[in-house]
Parts: sequence; C-alpha cells; structure tokens
Amino acid sequence: MTDNNLKNLPLGTSDFAALRLANEIYVDKTDLVYELASKRRKYFLARPRRFGKSLLISTFESLFRHGLRDFKGLAIEKLWIEESKPLVVRLDFSEIKNFSSPEDFSRKFTSLISRCFGMVGFQYVDDDLNSASGQLSTWLQTLDINALVVLIDEYDAPLTSCLNQHGLFNSVRERISEFYAVLKSNDRALRFVFVTGITKFNKTSIFSELNNLSDISLAPQFGSLLGYTHEEVQTYFGSYIAKSAEVLSISQNELMNRLAAHYGGFCFEETGTKRVFAPWSLLNFLAQPDRGLKDYWFESGGKPAVLLEYLKSHALKDPEEYARDKTIALSELAGSSDVETLSDIGLLTQAGYLTIKSVEFGNTVFLDYPNLEVKRAMAQLYTEHLLDGKVAGQVGAGPIVKVLYEESAESVFHILNRLFLAIDYQRYPVRDEASLRAYVQVYFAGAGLDVKVEHHNAHGRSDLEVNAGNRHWIFEFKVVQGNKGETEKLSEAVEQIKQRHYGDQQYSQEVKRVALVFSIEDRKFVKWQEV
Repeated sequence: MTDNNLKNLPLGTSDFAALRLANEIYVDKTDLVYELASKRRKYFLARPRRFGKSLLISTFESLFRHGLRDFKGLAIEKLWIEESKPLVVRLDFSEIKNFSSPEDFSRKFTSLISRCFGMVGFQYVDDDLNSASGQLSTWLQTLDINALVVLIDEYDAPLTSCLNQHGLFNSVRERISEFYAVLKSNDRALRFVFVTGITKFNKTSIFSELNNLSDISLAPQFGSLLGYTHEEVQTYFGSYIAKSAEVLSISQNELMNRLAAHYGGFCFEETGTKRVFAPWSLLNFLAQPDRGLKDYWFESGGKPAVLLEYLKSHALKDPEEYARDKTIALSELAGSSDVETLSDIGLLTQAGYLTIKSVEFGNTVFLDYPNLEVKRAMAQLYTEHLLDGKVAGQVGAGPIVKVLYEESAESVFHILNRLFLAIDYQRYPVRDEASLRAYVQVYFAGAGLDVKVEHHNAHGRSDLEVNAGNRHWIFEFKVVQGNKGETEKLSEAVEQIKQRHYGDQQYSQEVKRVALVFSIEDRKFVKWQEV
C-alpha cells in the first residue's frame, strides 16, 4: 500500500465519492461493506461522534447509486456483483435537530422527507386531508420489490436535542415513529436499510416499528468497521508516521505506542479484543505533528449533545467514581434503554467516554476510559461538576501544570487550596482521604497530567503520584476533622513517605515528595511539608 503514503489525509471528508476523487487515503473497509450490502437486510449501528458514520453512509450511497464507479482498487471490486440500481434515499436527521415546538419539528421533518424522497420521484402535496406519511406510503406501494435503499444518518439527533422536554420529546418521537411505520408496512420495496446514531433508546420506537432491524453495534465481525486498527494505521499512513516520528525526534515504534495511548483503545464489540483508533484525532495529529499529541476529538465539537442534554436533568456519578472500576451487564449494553432509566455508565459507553476493556463471566463487561484524550475530557467534566460549572482557571487554579513543572511545594499547597475553596461543598464535601484524593486526581487529570493513585512499591502504596516534565511528584494526604491533630497528622504522613521509600525507584527525574494535611472543617489544606 505504498502508494497510499503519497495521498492526502482524509481529514474532514465525509463524502466517499469526493474522498476518492480527491485522491485522499481511504482505509479499505469494503470487504465489511460487502458483507452488509450484499444482503437484503436492515441494520442499525451505534458509534460515538467523529468515528466516520457519515462516511460509511456515503459509501453505501455510492455503491448502490453508482455501482463500482468509486471503488476501483478496493476489496469490494472483486466481490460485488452488479445489480439493477435501486433508488437511493439518504436522510441526515442532524439537519432537523433544532426546533422550538412540535409544529416546528413537524414542518422541518416533512420538508426533509419531501425533499429527499422527492429526488427519487416522490411528490408531496401540502394537503390537510392526506398526511405526508400517508402520501409517502401510497407512493412506496407503487415501487417494485427491492426498489429502494434508505440510509439514515444520526437518527437520534432530533430526540437527544429535547431529552429533557418530555412533551416535546414524545411529540417528536411519535412523528418519527409514523415514518418508521410507513417503512415497515412497505417492506417489499426495501432492498437495504442502514441506520446510524450514538444512542440506542427503545422509546424512540425505531426498534419496535422496524422490529426486523439487525443491531450490529456489538458484533465482533464489525468491530473495526469504523475506526482504524493498529495494522491499518501502519499500512495506510506509513509515510505520515515516519514523518511525524522524525518531527518529534522519536522512533516510529515509540510514536505508535504514544498514539495508541492518546488516541487508541476503543473497543466496540462484545468479545473485548478488537481495538481501534479514533480517526478524527489521529488524522489531526498526522496533519500537524509539530503541535504534539493534542486533544482533538472533544475539542472539535465539545461534548456530545446527548450528554449535554442528559446532564440537565441528571447528575453523573460522584467524581470519586472517576478512577473506580466500572462494570455493566452485556445484556444492558446490548439492549435499548428507556430515556428515563438510561444509566450514566450506559450513556458514557455509547458516547465514547468509556469503552469495553474485557468481558468476563459471560455477561459482565469491564469498562474504562479508552485513552488519555478521553480520560482527560472526563476529568474536565468532573472538575466542572466539582466547581459548579466553572473551570479551574475561573477560580484561580488554572496553572497547575506550570506550578508542578516549575514551582515549589508551597505553590502547590496554595493552588490546591484555591481549588478546594471553590468546590461546590454542598454536593461534593470532602469526607475522608479517599474523596480528597479523588478530587485532586480529577483536577490534575483534567489539566492533562497522567496521574497514578495508590501507586504500589515493595513497601506500600502512595496516595497520588504525577509526572510533570522532569519532575516526579509524590503526595501523601491526611485528613483532620477540626484544628486539632494537624501537626501529628503531618508527622505521620512524613514518616510514612520515609519508611515506605516512596519515589526511591525514580532515578531519571527530580523527585518531589510532599505531605499535606486537609481540614474538613476549614475546607482547605492547613499543613504541608516537603520531604
């Protein structure tokens, strides 16, 4: 695949025909496209944002509309048997995610249906006596068997935009359900249906109206349908990897390890074995490696709309949950959820904040953050919760990275206190060392630092360790209820650091060992000492 290395990166290109015409790199997934498109089936696929769902929809669109015109040199060229070309309708429901009332949505939805189906012969007449759904059903009945392909991108966009407005949500759901019911009742005309989205809500009615929809979201066979595998990155982007490694003055193997740690680790299939990179983040890095390994996925569009809407009426679990092990039943992950009962963990997995690490005991899925980029984004989300919507910079606790890189233990003591004095104490009080440690971890991780909690050595476990440039910081925390016993607690922490030899195994970095005592009553650190 050496010739691919001369091509441009497919950054921001979501149209398959345009990508091929522009001679941009296409990671060949067409063997999997063939497996899906060769059957007369209806499919649903859930994936997080920025994973290439729109490009996949566009690939199906090109295949059914133009045959192999855009597939020269790809795997499917030897597999696909040309057939009479069906009518192809592509619907992007993100076009109608902004509306103010049921009537406003109905107008926009009708406009989308009449415009997109109008391109293949449907003629909508604005008639109070005959609804758009009724007219569409009548038209579908005139089609031959297998005459129509329907591709729906971001099916859940209108619904997630009004998650917390129950009346509006139900009206939108009912209107869309009418459309799905029309498709179901005219199944004979459908050659192929493919639906994508982020979430899987059973109350959207797509899964009841189209009850013959095959959900391939967790299917091992299609675990790498979206996203790039380690092998694909090396095969298709080899020259970019070589160039980037040269820019950063590291080996290609070291670069691949760093890229996997920052942008890889996503697993979307139920065996927990097949892992992929986030395409958007990887491509952005390869386009500008001199910037280093920046965060791109969440930066590109903020938090997923479904998560923002969910947070308006739900609270994510306490920030103390940030570093804890997380599990969910495979049956819960595979099934659809009620909007009212969607779990935090289920939503975070669907939105890409958590990913499958392993599946054990048949039905228990162990989850974790896929990579450093997402881990950082989640820590930032929790920090905003701790600070009641503010970011660390707004409370004078922004430059923690600079402080850890360049300044003294006393400076760390003061900046931590600025953070803790700004925490929403009614919701997130410091109760013990565990909660104290969790809040500091979230704060550090949200600033982009790689934090280790309860790090083991041969003699014991330190509370928290973090690398900052050429420095390795080790923190031991103690908590007091009032103003008594502060000195004793500080001495205890100092002695613990010494006796357990925290940091003795660090040879290449400057080690900074700090004991800190926190007063629950005063809501701040009251004593510190560098060891």
